[in-house]
Order: sequence, then C-alpha cells, then structure tokens
Amino acid sequence: MKEKDKKEKSFFSKLHDKYRLVVMNDDTFEKKLSFRLTRLNVFVFFGTFSIFLIIATIYLIAFTPLREYIPGYADFNTRKVLRELMIKTDSLENELNRKELYIYNIRNIIKGNDPVVEYPDSVEKKTDFTIEKLPRSREDSLLRAEIESQVQYNRWITEETSSRKNMTFLFPPINGIITNYFNPAEDHYGIDIVADKNEPIKATLDGTVIFSNWTLETGYTIGIQHANNLISIYKHNSALLKKEGSPVKAGEAIAIIGKTGFLSTGTHLHFELWLDGRPVNPLDYIAFN
Repeated sequence: MKEKDKKEKSFFSKLHDKYRLVVMNDDTFEKKLSFRLTRLNVFVFFGTFSIFLIIATIYLIAFTPLREYIPGYADFNTRKVLRELMIKTDSLENELNRKELYIYNIRNIIKGNDPVVEYPDSVEKKTDFTIEKLPRSREDSLLRAEIESQVQYNRWITEETSSRKNMTFLFPPINGIITNYFNPAEDHYGIDIVADKNEPIKATLDGTVIFSNWTLETGYTIGIQHANNLISIYKHNSALLKKEGSPVKAGEAIAIIGKTGFLSTGTHLHFELWLDGRPVNPLDYIAFN
C-alpha cells in the first residue's frame, strides 16, 4: 500500500513540477522566447483547446449552411424551396401550353382550318424556318423616312355591332388594285391587292408579331396581334422582315409582296382582319386608294 501511495503521490507531485520552454537562435544561441510550464498547465491548455474545437465543429454543423455538404443530412429548407420551384415550373409549363395552343389556333385560322381545344401531340411545337433577309438599301431608307413622315391614317369607323367606343386608325398595308373581295361564302376571308414587284407590306396597326413563317398553301405569311383583340394577316409574301415576338408600329415595313404558296396565282397580297376571332371585311375599316 505504501508503495502504491508513493507512486500516486509522485505522479500528482510531478504535475506541479516546473519546466522552462526556451526558443533560441540556433546560430547565436540568443534566447528569443521563454515559457515557464508545468505538466498541469499543458494538460489544461490542450484539454481546453480540444473542447473548444469540438464545440466549434458542432456549431458549424448544426447552425451554418456547411451542414448541407454532409452526406445524408436532411435539409428541410431545401426541400421546401424545391417544392416551391416545382409548383412554379408546373404553372409556367401550363401557361406555355396555353400560349402554344393559342398560336397553333392562330396558324389554323391563317391556313383556313378550324381551331382546336387541345394541342395535338403529333405536331411539333417548334419548327425552325430560314427566312430570307434583305439588305437595307438607300431606297429602303427613303421609304422608311416617307412612311414615318406620313400622318394621314385611315379611320376605323366603329359599327353599331361593336362594343368599342374608342376610335382607332388603321394604316393600309399596301397601295394597289383590289382584284378579289371579301367573300366568306367562298372561304375567302380577306381581300387580294395587286401591286408592283418588291413593294413593301406595312403593318396596319401597332402590335406584336405572333406568326412569321412559311406555310404550304400561303407561302411566307405573317400575322400581327393588335389591341382590342384584333389580328391582321398578310399572305403570299416573297420575304418576311419581322420575326415572331417582334413589336411593330403602324406603317412599318414587315414583308415584301410576292406570290409564294400553292394558292397564289400571281404577285399580290392577301390581307385579312380578324376581330374577336371572326373574319371581318377590311374595306369596312380601311379606305384603300
């Protein structure tokens, strides 16, 4: 027992033994730093430092974004964000489908087909076509200046059947000779205007291009959505100057007259106006020269 007590006493007594830690210059043996230490001081320092490291690590893992990098850690906030993003994605997808169905029905109207309620799965939603681009010439610049300076617009006379009380002005798409008139009984929902070759087609009103592509029957065709649910359509062009989604101003050149498409019999413009989804006679709204 005495030997055991002696050993324990000697161990605890050694904890209080003092030591000196000296940092010296190896070349000059000059003393730079000196520390008085005991074994107890060293144990306390390293023990406290270890506890601090453990607490700091637990804090970083539990209360900082670093926990997201731990494999298998469940982050409920991330799941909530992902759920909200999925809901927004579904809403955007539904809205995109509605817009594509709307554009598809506009194309059906342009082609003379009936509108549909659902977008057919057999039809590709996006098809790229190469549209001929014309270089800007001196004559084109003069034409643009002439159109911009023109102030005589045709008046859109409100009819008794129309609920619109405001007055709107429509610009004639082209000056020429009308060779075929509006006749819905024969499925001719617009008028045909003959003009010189390479004459520019102008937008009849401010709006946004909703269709600008090639069709088998009507060739290069462009359609513009205007205010008050009015749509203007220009068919059989030789080239298109505007793309889908482009904003246009009344009197701005949007195409070049041509004779493209199987239904074309010569160089002319087939011009249509659709109001509230129904074709109307352009001569009731525009005074052609």
